[in-house]
Amino acid sequence: MNAEVAEVQAFLDGGVGRLVLNRPRALNSLTHVMVTALRATLDGWAADDRIRAVVLTGAGERGLCAGGDIRAMHDDAKAGGAGTRAFFRDEYRLNALIARYPKPYVAVMDGITMGGGVGVSAHGAVRIVTERSTVAMPETRIGIAPDVGGSRLLAHAPGELGTHLGLSAASMGPGDALLCGFADHFVPSRRIPDLLDALGRSTATAPDTTTAVASAVAAVVAAHAEPAPPAALAAQRPWIDACYAADTVEEIVDRLLNSGVPEAKEAAEAVLANSPTAVKTTLAALRRARTLPSLEAVLDQEYRISCAALEGHDMVEGVRAQVIDKDRNPRWKPGTLAEVTEADVARFLAPREGDELGLA
Repeated sequence: MNAEVAEVQAFLDGGVGRLVLNRPRALNSLTHVMVTALRATLDGWAADDRIRAVVLTGAGERGLCAGGDIRAMHDDAKAGGAGTRAFFRDEYRLNALIARYPKPYVAVMDGITMGGGVGVSAHGAVRIVTERSTVAMPETRIGIAPDVGGSRLLAHAPGELGTHLGLSAASMGPGDALLCGFADHFVPSRRIPDLLDALGRSTATAPDTTTAVASAVAAVVAAHAEPAPPAALAAQRPWIDACYAADTVEEIVDRLLNSGVPEAKEAAEAVLANSPTAVKTTLAALRRARTLPSLEAVLDQEYRISCAALEGHDMVEGVRAQVIDKDRNPRWKPGTLAEVTEADVARFLAPREGDELGLA
């Protein structure tokens, strides 16, 4: 097997099906073509007896995947957004497939792994970070809310850590990614080549049962894993849990500013710099995601939110400020938290007549 799509490489390596995101100059950002190729390959491999397990990596040394191709989304949104809505539908269905994949799915989250990169990795059975890993759901910085199932991961992180990460768009190092439930194992980057070789060999010789292959994968990962660096967020739990437990973003910001903790003040400034609409929508989405019964139900909610964002002002403006013009000075509308009403947030969460994802 040596099927190759320009932006995704797919090949057999021992008993492993290797998937390599192959846009290193763009930090392997996902295009619709890549999502379609990943889905088609995974569907084919599910019934291929030669493929015992799947391993996802990124080309280059900078990261697994920096997210969706937001420059393309920006341009499409200005033209009506039909292409991006189709991208969201296929991307979220891919995220759900990865979470339910019938064979061990190993994601190597080396380097930058953000947004859509989290979606193709953190729902897998085995999630590996390295000392170079930077993991984040930074969507509020560009005027949208965490998606690709990320709101479920954030909602189920310990205490209010996920609320902090979602509203402030803060990044996690490897220790924090493990603490927050985005990863399972720490493997130093120097050991990744040996890990990949060992996975190919061990899966090729393992007995032909899902349990045996999963055990072989677990043994290889355990043999290469090491203790992770400390989780910086662990020591910050007291002020994070106390401040982010508030019912509204305004009260969260007030608690952060008045906590007397320098890191809390920095977090408040980060929240206030992000899209007020996206921040308020994210808080509502995370609180609802805690009660939704499945990843599929969360993805359905995220589809509604993402499509509503696509039809609004802040996503186009956020991408312009961060990626297109790079002036880092977005002009949000509304421009303050006080101007974002409950009705505004409800519009993002409302079912879309004739345009539901329908995974759940």
